Amino acid sequence: MRLLIAGGGTGGHLFPGIAVAEEFLSRKKGNEVLFVGTWRGIEARVLPKLGYRLECITAAGIRGKGSVARAKGLAKFLYGYAQSRKILKEFKPDLVLGVGGYASAPALLAARGMSIPRFIHEQNAIPGFTNKMLATVAERVFISLEESRKFFPEERTLLTGNPLRRQILEQVALAPQEERADDAFHLLVFGGSAGAHRINLIMGEVLPYLEDVKERLRITHQTGENDLEDVTSVYEEQGIAADVVAFIDSMADAYRWADLVVCRAGATTIAEITACGKPCIFIPYPHAVDDHQRRNAEALLKRGAGFVIIEQELSGEVLAKTIRDLMVDPARLKSVGEAAQGLARLDAAQVIVDEMMTSQRKEK
Repeated sequence: MRLLIAGGGTGGHLFPGIAVAEEFLSRKKGNEVLFVGTWRGIEARVLPKLGYRLECITAAGIRGKGSVARAKGLAKFLYGYAQSRKILKEFKPDLVLGVGGYASAPALLAARGMSIPRFIHEQNAIPGFTNKMLATVAERVFISLEESRKFFPEERTLLTGNPLRRQILEQVALAPQEERADDAFHLLVFGGSAGAHRINLIMGEVLPYLEDVKERLRITHQTGENDLEDVTSVYEEQGIAADVVAFIDSMADAYRWADLVVCRAGATTIAEITACGKPCIFIPYPHAVDDHQRRNAEALLKRGAGFVIIEQELSGEVLAKTIRDLMVDPARLKSVGEAAQGLARLDAAQVIVDEMMTSQRKEK
């Protein structure tokens, strides 16, 4: 069988698609996967390194744009639609899955015109414009959070969770906890693959408030390339043990040793946090479309599965106090971590592949 996965742009869209690809390829020797994305998206950098085939099309957003930009976006869409039809004719997929992002719309609509079974996966509590539109032509809508169900046709919507890459599932979620060689408190700080400038800056304000506990504190901080040098200097000046890196190659290892996580609230991050059962202080990105990161974090907060500090209320003192309070309350950390793990859906990729293959058999 052949599966075409369309979309990307960000890791939040791409990585669930990779998880589904891993599951699909594991089902049967000879199965094939083709990704369709754009040259500007993260897929153009990540997929070739992982050995996946990628075809790039022209696509652009039109939401919130001026009349000239909308006209250009429509022209790009029509060209991307023609490119998608050509790719579909050549690859001849049995199934098409849209994972969000600009490239998913022309590919899914082209699949509809060619009567190829098509599906979408929504990662966030508040769906993006593209997936809301594509839900009208998708045979099945897979959602990660219950909060997004109300935006889609009830009879075609299935709560699956957010698919996770096997690196996370095998090395963390399914692996036994190793014994610590020390009694330090391990804090993991990151803001996605490119880092988060605001989180990087605020940690410099946090450190003076943690002066009296710095001997016990061990921090791993992923900064992204731009802030690496500045953040490294701040930790050195404060004399706090920290492993400051531009990019963490093995998030599985980073999660395994973390007692507490400070991060944004993207859908993939939340899926990984819940799978690993880690207590987390979420600082949602305030400029995300429809404020969906805040909604993602609040979905955990109301279930006692995380903590949330919105940027309007964020300060070094506030974040430091939250960290300090949790450092001396292991019982609370444990209960929040367990609540987070209770929301995990480790079989998301399996369920999605099962559902797509079942629908494809019915088509025949």
